[in-house]
Amino acid sequence: MSNPTPDHGYVASSAEQDTVESIVPLMPLVLPLCGGVLMLLLASIAVFLA
Repeated sequence: MSNPTPDHGYVASSAEQDTVESIVPLMPLVLPLCGGVLMLLLASIAVFLA
């Protein structure tokens, strides 16, 4: 009656990597770049409106 092996068609792969885990090592480069672009955009908006 009971089936000891799950037969759901899902095979867990040890080589499967999460997208968040692949981005984490790049954070020291991505965050300052995005911050610099955001500050540049906000400064240009402030100068344009002044």
